[in-house]
Formats: sequence, C-alpha cells, structure tokens
Amino acid sequence: MAIVLLVRHGRTTANSAGILAGRSPGVLLDETGREQAARMARRLADVPLARVVTSPLERCRETSQAILDHHGVPVDLVVDEAITECDYGHWQGRELKELADEPLWSTVQTQPSAAAFPEGESLGAMQARAVAAVRRIDAAMEAERGPGAVWAAVSHGDIIKSVLADALGMHLDLFQRLHVDPASVSIVRYGPQRPDVICSNSSAGDLGWLRSAGEAGDAPVGGGAGH
Repeated sequence: MAIVLLVRHGRTTANSAGILAGRSPGVLLDETGREQAARMARRLADVPLARVVTSPLERCRETSQAILDHHGVPVDLVVDEAITECDYGHWQGRELKELADEPLWSTVQTQPSAAAFPEGESLGAMQARAVAAVRRIDAAMEAERGPGAVWAAVSHGDIIKSVLADALGMHLDLFQRLHVDPASVSIVRYGPQRPDVICSNSSAGDLGWLRSAGEAGDAPVGGGAGH
C-alpha cells in the first residue's frame, strides 16, 4: 500500500498566545513555526513525494509551501477540506486557560468520544471524516502510483491524533495519550493485514529510507532489522 506522512503545521501566532485558533482566518506561522517548517521540509527533501495534500487553512498552506520549496522535483499540491481543523464552534478564538474552566473541558480530556463543541463538531465526527479522507486518498495514491508510493497530508494536531488512534486500533477516548508536535511527522502504511504506524511525532532524523520502503508485508517476528 501507499505510505502517508502525517505532517502537522508549524507553530502559529495562536499557539504561542494560548488561543484555540480552530478555523479562524489569518492564523499564520510565527517565526519559530517558519523555522520548524523549514527544518521539517529539509528532512523530506529527498523523500519521493507523489503528492502533498493540505488542509485549506493558512498555517497548513504555509507549511506545505515549505515542503515544495525544499523539494528537488515538482510535487503536486492538492487542497482537501476533509482534513481541515476540527470545528470548535463557540470555543474557537478563545484562550485555552479560559476554556479549561468549562465543564466540557473534562469530557474532552477523559471521554473525547462524548465531546461535541457548542455550535461546532463532535470529536467523533472529526475523526470519522479525517480517517475516511486519509484512507480514500491513500487508496487513490496506490492505484495511481503503485505500492510504496509516498504522499504527505499536512493537517492539524487533533486531526492527526485521531488518524493515528484509528491506525493503532485505539478507542477515541484514548487519543489524548498521543502527542503531535508542531511540524512533526508521523508515518502510517495501510497494509493488507492492518495499518502499520511506522513512527509518530517525529521531529528529527533521516527519512531517506522512504526512497526504498517497498510494499507492506507481514510484521517481522522479533522486530526485524529496521530500515
């Protein structure tokens, strides 16, 4: 099967200010976020990316552009609304320290599957659309480019955590145990037996081995020799 790199956008002005940006327009990478995006893009410079699919929000577009700017060959860029940020409804644009006093905060932390944001989206609905989108695009990439094709989905923290939870077979109520830092890379391969989470929340290290990742196979008993 194809291999998807789940890339979170770099740090934003809202992140550094402790604001839940949600889908607010005009939220851009700050100086640290631009440096993070450039560093991540250099890690991907030699990866044979077949396509970059991005959330439509500016912070993801900026991060995607960094990938394109550092890549040695042209790469298709596609915008897909299905991997956009969660709709946080009335929580959008508010300070996180203020939201922590809301009764819903505890539900988000301990039982996310029951959390629905006022006049917004539930975390369950967010996961359903994000997982469906990633699996749809992944299948299309394999059909178009063949097994072992590598593509990147540039998205948001909760979106990526929910996709990783699904790939790991975790209930959504456990997804807060996962961490996805700004400009981190997580790698999933949807094999014929099951999804393989090759790495999560990776912020450093060589990814050149993806040039010859090959097709998915059985899990190596004992752990195998690695890449």
